[in-house]
Amino acid sequence: MIRNIAESTLKEFNLDNEFHLLHFQNDSNIETRFEREIDSSFIQLHFCIKGFAKFLFNHGNYGFDVLDKYSILLYNPQQKLPINLELKPKTTLVSLLISIKKFHALFSKEANYIPFLSNENINRKYYDNSEIKATVLVVLQQIINSNINSSIKDLYLKGKIYELLSLYFQKGEVSDGEFCPFLVDEQNVLKIRKAKDIIIARMSEPPSLQELATEIGLNIKKLKEGFKQIYGDTVYSFLFDYKMEHARRLLETNQYNVNEVGLKVGYSTASHFIAAFKKKFGTTPKKYVMSL
Repeated sequence: MIRNIAESTLKEFNLDNEFHLLHFQNDSNIETRFEREIDSSFIQLHFCIKGFAKFLFNHGNYGFDVLDKYSILLYNPQQKLPINLELKPKTTLVSLLISIKKFHALFSKEANYIPFLSNENINRKYYDNSEIKATVLVVLQQIINSNINSSIKDLYLKGKIYELLSLYFQKGEVSDGEFCPFLVDEQNVLKIRKAKDIIIARMSEPPSLQELATEIGLNIKKLKEGFKQIYGDTVYSFLFDYKMEHARRLLETNQYNVNEVGLKVGYSTASHFIAAFKKKFGTTPKKYVMSL
């Protein structure tokens, strides 16, 4: 199934009701929204191949950012997690929905190192955010660029999905034989989420790591480990990416000049902001605005 929304498309493939593969593409210069109902019997894997996306939950009251070349895993057997997706301009995202029954059949032997498969966690919600491995990215590109005859398209896609899952959960690349055990503690997750909200709210003058750790009630070690596991990056590296994305969106409005945008995201001099912007996007703010 293919749905077109202006210069945005959603391609969806339903494979034996066990896998749903969705390919979101926003080639426009404006933000696009996609919505899709999903019941609680599916595990969700979302891969942001290019750009920036945001998943909204609880009627838009809570958001989960997915940065360029990052993925998120969502699992909540206690309630539905419908897709309510904000897709930023020039963004490509692939989502894989797997029935819990099928997932357990595939990974029953690996349950000892995938915590949400264990008996004690089977009914608990689970989230993960991590950088997309190079090997996984190759398979994702093969999926979205495939030009296979329709008669064997489903077979090809199913084979690629198996390859994708095996690479994503490859034990050799998971530290200490576990898969983000920090995330099992929901209270810690809430504290890390609060830390993210704090640094975004105060992006122009962010707190130090010690100040941030004290404010959320975690020690620095747990703050750093938890932030890395949830958002796939260090606190200040995440903030840098966020500030640059925010700056890019401000520039696109044509309401502020380069110096004003730099001040809004915490740069006291235009030269420092220009250098940071070029480091992130490979071009200067002025050239970026001229290219729009």
